[in-house]
Amino acid sequence: MGYLVYGDGTEYEIDDRALAHLKIVIGSKLRRQEGFFVSWEHTPEEGSGRVSVWVSPAIPIQFRFVGSKTPELNRQWLEVLADSSFGPRGLHLLSEADATKQAAARKS
Repeated sequence: MGYLVYGDGTEYEIDDRALAHLKIVIGSKLRRQEGFFVSWEHTPEEGSGRVSVWVSPAIPIQFRFVGSKTPELNRQWLEVLADSSFGPRGLHLLSEADATKQAAARKS
């Protein structure tokens, strides 16, 4: 598990593989000076519920990975995440499996 560290140092624990994908999509949006929400759900083991964070180019952000190996990126997952970032809810972190299903549904 890695950490998205945002603003005043608030840490959000996120799986390294998912965090690597978020890093790419968030980085792309911040390079364009875009502000947006990033949202995700907690599992029942994590206490359930949802988190939404406003991401802005003016607020410091850090991606801290616990694993030593760089995760392989899944292009479909990146595309689904990037597409969601332009919607009214902002960037919604889906699981890799859900993103793959969503990408397949778009093609049919």
